[in-house]
Amino acid sequence: MHHSKKLINSVEHCVDDALQGLVAWNVGMQLVQGHRIVIRSDLKNLKGKVALLSGGGSGHEPAHAGYVGAGMLTAAIAGDVFTSPPTGSIAAAIRTVVRAGAAGVLLIVKNYTGDRLNFGLALEETKMEGIPVEMIIIADDCAFTRQKKAGRRGLCGTVLIHKIAGAMSQMGKSLNEIVAKLNATLSKLGTMGICLSPCSVPGSVPTFHLEPDEMELGLGIHGEAGIERIKMVSTDEVVQKIIDHMLNPTNESHLSLQAGDHIVLIVNNLGGLSCLELNIVANSSIQYLESKEFIIERAYVGSFMTALEMGGTSLTLMHADPEQLQLLDAYTSAPGWPNVSKRSLAQRSRTVNIPNLEHEDTDKTPGSGPFVDKVRSILDMVSTTLLQMEEELNELDREAGDGDCGSTHARAAHAIKEFLTSDAVPGNGYKLLLRLGKVIRDQMGGTSGALYSISLIAAAPNLKTNNNPSAWSAALDSGIGAIKRYGGAEPGDRTMLDSLCAAADELRNMTDEGGNDMQVLAKAVQKAEAAAESTKIMKANVGRASYISSAQLTRPDPGAVASAAILKAILTALEQPTQNIQE
Repeated sequence: MHHSKKLINSVEHCVDDALQGLVAWNVGMQLVQGHRIVIRSDLKNLKGKVALLSGGGSGHEPAHAGYVGAGMLTAAIAGDVFTSPPTGSIAAAIRTVVRAGAAGVLLIVKNYTGDRLNFGLALEETKMEGIPVEMIIIADDCAFTRQKKAGRRGLCGTVLIHKIAGAMSQMGKSLNEIVAKLNATLSKLGTMGICLSPCSVPGSVPTFHLEPDEMELGLGIHGEAGIERIKMVSTDEVVQKIIDHMLNPTNESHLSLQAGDHIVLIVNNLGGLSCLELNIVANSSIQYLESKEFIIERAYVGSFMTALEMGGTSLTLMHADPEQLQLLDAYTSAPGWPNVSKRSLAQRSRTVNIPNLEHEDTDKTPGSGPFVDKVRSILDMVSTTLLQMEEELNELDREAGDGDCGSTHARAAHAIKEFLTSDAVPGNGYKLLLRLGKVIRDQMGGTSGALYSISLIAAAPNLKTNNNPSAWSAALDSGIGAIKRYGGAEPGDRTMLDSLCAAADELRNMTDEGGNDMQVLAKAVQKAEAAAESTKIMKANVGRASYISSAQLTRPDPGAVASAAILKAILTALEQPTQNIQE
């Protein structure tokens, strides 16, 4: 197995570089020289208040140094990755805060043997110097149904303890008051995680292996084993499984909750889950907890206590009273604490209905006369042509794009056919182009849908007063202008513009005196087809094709081919004999 890739300078300096980086972008904290201690910059504000120290192995960021700040931790002591910090540094941190005038020191320690030993040893040493130090052990893991001798592990619930203790210290509460409140809180706190992919300590191979179709339930934040491996299931299913396990009374490490209880939820990213997935986990969790009639007062979603890049999440539940909520809501300057609402999630509408504010074209009466008949035959010809070309355009698009150009145009063709059957075809060009623009916008999708729609809507005003040939030529020019403006392309960039601009140059020769319309249009179509063919030898400068080297592009651009075909279909429809034409 290979070592996992890491964006570091060196394995030996990764922890120090990370701590330096944290302090570099946070003015509210400093590093203690010669130690891995991150401490508040404003120690003068500590006088007479209880100092709160926490820490542990690195790799759980933002825990614990990200929680240093007014209203949370006074200092955090870091060890190597997944390794308990040395007693000497913990004792140095205790002495430093006492020298700054702290009225007692509380050590907040996760329940791991190394942490308990090193923090415990520092506590015993400094107690002998007469310093009032207390230690509180966080053991919020709900995974193991039978209590192990080592007890339950300390997980993400620790962050809520930091916050509650920090707010109490800020209010000037005594060491004994804080310890009593935290002890009462600990029994109402539980966490459990799931994992899809392991993490690896810098310089090492991954800590364990999961098959592509497996997930592990109840593992720790160092990659230590969980309670079971299951086949991959949906988010809803796995969230229900975790919560049911956490609350199951036969589980010796369960959390006791009853319907109607007020709770706080943390949805914690274990480091490698995408933010998209985390919000899906949050949604499943909130829906399931609410279906069990718990009242969710606050939810915190993000990365609070991670395990390097482990792909997974943990859920923390806490049974909370109004006083605890006040402490959670209190201000903190710590960068790791999220900016979330201070109101209950319950009893509120999560969706808003807006009226349709779009300006509706009230005139739905069908137009009549030769114009409408012509439009019908043109639109029919255009849509039939695009449906016939679907596979050809997809094939061209596979070379340069994502292979859906034909399908996108076919969607537009179906929408036009539906427009012809259901909708009244307007009797003038202005309304026609606006109506078509909306049909394309709502039905076609893709970049081409937006480009066609934007050009139709920009073209329409030219036809407000008359439908003469020169007005149609001006309309095409305006449509092209909009495509250039919003699409960022020019002729020669290997796009639909190559065909459209070639045709537009020719169509400017239209005169309203009449007579030459069809010859000019026929010539414009020839120019468009030639331009589409010539995109073969062009380099793509915009669009998806621009990410492919031009050496690999040997066939014409599908957008250019499609727009030339549309012009050709218009010509073909107009050449069919009917009465006098005004297009």
